[in-house]
Amino acid sequence: MRINGSTVLLTGATGGVGHALARELAAKGAKLVLTGRRPDALAPIAAEFDARTVTADLSDRDQVARLAEECADADILIANAALPSSGELLDYTPEQIDRALTVNLHAPVMLARLLAPRMVEAGRGHIAFVGSISGKAATQASSLYNATKFGLRGFALAFRQDLHRAGVGVSLIQPGFIRDAGMFADTGATPPGGMRTVSPGQVAAGVTRAVERDLCEVNVAPVEMKLLSAIAGQFPGFAEKVQRRSGAERTITQIVEAQRGKR
Repeated sequence: MRINGSTVLLTGATGGVGHALARELAAKGAKLVLTGRRPDALAPIAAEFDARTVTADLSDRDQVARLAEECADADILIANAALPSSGELLDYTPEQIDRALTVNLHAPVMLARLLAPRMVEAGRGHIAFVGSISGKAATQASSLYNATKFGLRGFALAFRQDLHRAGVGVSLIQPGFIRDAGMFADTGATPPGGMRTVSPGQVAAGVTRAVERDLCEVNVAPVEMKLLSAIAGQFPGFAEKVQRRSGAERTITQIVEAQRGKR
């Protein structure tokens, strides 16, 4: 799919990865439509890249529908928005569970459902979901986040098959640990076991590569994390034992406590 000249709807535009995505897409000549919950945070990014903005809270299903209606001309959807959703499930209220499921899974699925028909009719378009390596490997204190990312992965891979004959591409991009953005930048924690990280720019490059080449699944992570996540997906019991011996409990606790306010 050609990005130059295409109208691209980018969710989660105000985060570190979102900003990097906006920069990468603008450099490739996209007509950007940026969305997020806070107009004050969207405004400077929109001004930087001459983009249109639509304020929407993806935890509100009516606002998701309105966003799709206002962005019905999108040629490309990049579903990047997500809540961290870290911590044990028993520590969540029912309302917080609903919010995590809605933002991380329901909203991208619904936006795809509402925007895809025009793409199918035109015989062109692309939908890219920004998931996570957590969609391949389960980890402690991440049951809710894992659930949404495992679900997003299954949906994206199957939806890709559904739209193949229509000429509309679907891609899944799964970053590993990200530096300068996300949970480590926000919490001050360090990756467990000396695991290497990737930059927001690398994630953005992975997304645009997936769109332009119509790639199925792109894992943006160091080779050791790609290998470990593949093993964990096939042998979860073994991966569980390895994680217990990694000594990552302190890091996990630090991340969970720092992200508690984002539920």
